[in-house]
Amino acid sequence: MQITLEHFLLVSSILLLISVLAGRTSYNYGVPTLLLFIAIGMLAGSEGIGKIYFDNPQIAQFLGVISLNFILFSGGLDTNWTSIKPILRKGITLSTAGVFLTAAIVGLFVWAITDFTIYESLLLGSIVSSTDAAAVFSILRSKNVALKSQLRPTLELESGSNDPMAYVLMLSFLGLVVNQDQELASLIPLFLKQMLIGAVIGLAFGRISKWLINNIKLGFEGLYPVLVITLMLLTYSLTQVLSGNGFLAVYLTAVYVGNQHFIHKKTILKVFDGLAWLMQIILFLTLGLLVYPSEIIPVIGIGLLISLFLIFVARPLSVFISMSAFKMTFQEKTFLSWVGLRGAVPIVFATYPLLSGIEKADLIFNIVFFISVTSVLIQGTTLSTLARWLHLEVPEGEKKSYPLDDFLTEPKGAFLEEFLINPEHTAVGKKIVELNFPENAIIAMIQREGEYLTPNGMTKIEINDKLFILSGSKDVMNEVISCFSKEGKR
Repeated sequence: MQITLEHFLLVSSILLLISVLAGRTSYNYGVPTLLLFIAIGMLAGSEGIGKIYFDNPQIAQFLGVISLNFILFSGGLDTNWTSIKPILRKGITLSTAGVFLTAAIVGLFVWAITDFTIYESLLLGSIVSSTDAAAVFSILRSKNVALKSQLRPTLELESGSNDPMAYVLMLSFLGLVVNQDQELASLIPLFLKQMLIGAVIGLAFGRISKWLINNIKLGFEGLYPVLVITLMLLTYSLTQVLSGNGFLAVYLTAVYVGNQHFIHKKTILKVFDGLAWLMQIILFLTLGLLVYPSEIIPVIGIGLLISLFLIFVARPLSVFISMSAFKMTFQEKTFLSWVGLRGAVPIVFATYPLLSGIEKADLIFNIVFFISVTSVLIQGTTLSTLARWLHLEVPEGEKKSYPLDDFLTEPKGAFLEEFLINPEHTAVGKKIVELNFPENAIIAMIQREGEYLTPNGMTKIEINDKLFILSGSKDVMNEVISCFSKEGKR
């Protein structure tokens, strides 16, 4: 039968529908969505009931890179600078030194127990060195688990910033496998170049993106998410063309933009949250289709051995060594060690050896796939239990909700006050987006010359405007007043 566009769309939509419903069901049982999406892809594949033939690592890698851009950008937008600032050094150490140690320890173990060369072993170790904390948070949310101390922001920062490090290591050791004459010392300038260019372009595009969003009048609110998507892809592609780390640039751009005030912010955040979920489903389904179960069976023994070593030895060693300079309890380090889930990122990175044509590319891909699945299966299903055992779970009565969500859904708990703008206020002539309001406060309405206006971020404040300000508490209202630089009349 000839495959038409309609057939492709029909099959794709059915797979997406099944994945969405399966993902929702997984919350009730605490099963990681990663496993369900990949399982659906495998069932739909040529060796499953769907009999869909897919054997194109290049397309899988392309879809994987695009998906990772959306997932990283969405995670960056949701990263709160205030919460990660106190643990910045700790998170960066985990995502750099921790990733390097994991790659080295796993690589040496693989070299000792297999016929892999040292560079092939380190390549495999690099591919599985990054973690997928997005899967962690979905599991914790499904079990309604909140973590004590600063564990959550530490995990957020590590998960968003460790993929670039793993990517550099993977490219470096892949180059050494392909070019046997290349020296190990050549990795240092490559690492510095990738990280430096990625960081500079990422921060620069963060500032450019904020300015463009707030100053370009597009006319339609729906065009602003399109603008941000364009800027995200431009950030990644330009960085890669300039031999920098595109993933790092995208993440830093998103973190900077997400912690600024810009128009239509709520809409853009919601759009990217939905797109991140869509990209995760597409990514996992594609990787599931790419895998042949018959080729996984022969590597179960070696794959399980490496996976168990990674879970119980390599990850804990890397965490305890890299965190030795920071004040953390044994329980916190133990939990961080167990949270080192391997998700879709290592599987995407494993497509690079496939496209490079190295001898053991297929074997590396299948081992990495098995490691990722067993990691999520073993660690992912036990996270909430371990958090309780280590007494790191916040008791039910002490869990806090987000003030902004609370008063938007329950207006009776909010504070609504009037504020009159005087000529002395420095806010006169400024756009609302330039006032640097607290996150949980909004100008609900403006009374101007007898008329009531519904403001947006581009609305300019004028003399004698009466602002109706909605906030979550009196303290927040005091922060709002300070944004106007002078006490006003209420």
